[in-house]
Amino acid sequence: MAKSFTASKDQLKPDPRYGSKLVTKFVNCLMYDGKKSTAFNVFYDAMEIVEKKLPDVDPLEAFTTAVDNVKPQIEVRSKRVGGATYQVPTPVSARRQQALSIRWILEAVRSRKGRPCHLSLSDELIAAYKQEGTAMTKRENVHRMAEANKAFAHFAW
Repeated sequence: MAKSFTASKDQLKPDPRYGSKLVTKFVNCLMYDGKKSTAFNVFYDAMEIVEKKLPDVDPLEAFTTAVDNVKPQIEVRSKRVGGATYQVPTPVSARRQQALSIRWILEAVRSRKGRPCHLSLSDELIAAYKQEGTAMTKRENVHRMAEANKAFAHFAW
């Protein structure tokens, strides 16, 4: 029987510095062209900056709080009913919440041009920790869309 090469969440190894699987998942999403050591260096440099700017908070705790703050509770999905398409608010699974949170933080980091990645990442993590920033704005917009379309919640499948 052939062994599957798709890595599930349980097969992730914790990162060497913090021992966190969430950090490994984040670094895997941050990584370009298979350059994992470079992605780890960018992440660890950003965490050192977070540690300096938030001296009273553990950097790993600040990171996990930032990711948790950006997680959406509800989102809208398109649903065709008759000839019309409705934006139907649906709850988000825990796994998708984490994936969206990581994706939105990295999207915000990559949209900040003209600065080294570790500086942008540290700024965005600090902003998300304080419930501010581009990623939090994205989450609020998704929640606002769901709130505006709650009249169509009865179409949820």
